Amino acid sequence: MEQIELSSATLSSAREFISRIEAQSESNIKACYQCGKCSAGCPVAFAMDYSPRQIIRLLQLGLKDEALKAHSIWICAQCATCSTRCPRGVEPARLMEAMRIEARKSGITPEKNIKIFDDAFLDSVEKNGRVHEFGLILNFNLKTGQPFKDAGMGPAMMKRGKVSLFPHKIKGQTAIKRIFDRVRAQGGDQH
Repeated sequence: MEQIELSSATLSSAREFISRIEAQSESNIKACYQCGKCSAGCPVAFAMDYSPRQIIRLLQLGLKDEALKAHSIWICAQCATCSTRCPRGVEPARLMEAMRIEARKSGITPEKNIKIFDDAFLDSVEKNGRVHEFGLILNFNLKTGQPFKDAGMGPAMMKRGKVSLFPHKIKGQTAIKRIFDRVRAQGGDQH
């Protein structure tokens, strides 16, 4: 078992971090009494290194680095099942999102492909107002050096109308641009 040293400076830094995470997620970490309902209902918990309950426990103990390095925060599908099931009104899905934001600010991404996918997704939304699946797949595959990955599925998906070669733009793209501008003005990701 790894030994963890908790100095007063470490604890003070952790308290500031947890306050920031609670403010961003509008959730009270201290309210969680570890019942585990969030983790029991999570559809992707099987793929996580720490369940949502365990991520919250890491935060309660002030182990922010362990929580930030967890793959779980990147695997969370944001379905909010955990938040719906919580009897104490804790918002694990929002906590996971706040943790991802903090991890990116700290330069912590467990796998480079996560950042590449995230950037490709946001590029598509910013340009079109919604995700253009074909463009997203192509952009992601080119940036990860696997241009023909899953290319065999393309024709069948196009034939069934599941993906389109050309993006469909939405009305009100100015509102989308304002959202991206506001996030950047608030110190959001450099995306």
